[in-house]
Amino acid sequence: MARERDQNLVLAERRNPSPMLGVAVVEDLVDAIVSGRLAPGDLLPPEGQLSEQFGVSRTVIRESVKRVEEKGLVTISRGRGTQVRPTSSWNTLDRVVLTSLIKHDESLAVLDELSVVRSQLESAMAAEAARARDDEQLAQLGEAMQRMRDTIDDQAAFRQADLDYHRLVMSISGNRLAESIARVLLDRALESWRYHGIDEPGAFNVTLNEHIAIHSAIADGDAIRAQAAMNVHILEAWRRRRQPAAEKPHDASAASDVS
Repeated sequence: MARERDQNLVLAERRNPSPMLGVAVVEDLVDAIVSGRLAPGDLLPPEGQLSEQFGVSRTVIRESVKRVEEKGLVTISRGRGTQVRPTSSWNTLDRVVLTSLIKHDESLAVLDELSVVRSQLESAMAAEAARARDDEQLAQLGEAMQRMRDTIDDQAAFRQADLDYHRLVMSISGNRLAESIARVLLDRALESWRYHGIDEPGAFNVTLNEHIAIHSAIADGDAIRAQAAMNVHILEAWRRRRQPAAEKPHDASAASDVS
């Protein structure tokens, strides 16, 4: 049977009205569901209570709940209320949903899954890049690789060069769908301190060597080797950074390897 939770237990504190409040309401509702404060089968509080809680009009609430429904988190039924849907129905690639999933990923299970999916997508794109790259693209990859070598002693610059290389491989692959999904996963992950973790000593050199292996395979046109090298790199980079407990590092900015 559907349950109606006390809105004071599941929603954020009332906010002052602003033009962006509808966005904030959506984010708070998504957060309440993803965090488990509203479980599958629960009913959202009535429209009037939500309106009072957030300090916005019923129209804003109605539109916000509709946005949450579009993300697959709830079902709006006339006469029955708004019910939370099971996690299997959620659009986990949606920016707000994925951000919230990572935010509440205390066990790091979501980031583990994200890294596996990234490795599969990017390794396939590395193979396609090895088959498709022309001389100009190979030159661009070479320049990106050199930037990694040149910035090995500059954390921020090396991190950016690392990302640039990955994004260039994606682009060269020509697989727009895989690139779009991989970019969404990577961009959301990079917003989380949990994904950055803390690197082991010498992580920059290990990362550089892994990229050299990827680059060599692509330059040789060896799709099988490029795929394997990219897969190993992404999974191993996450393994190196992954913390056994989801406690925030003393300096979350200290992470170097972002692959």
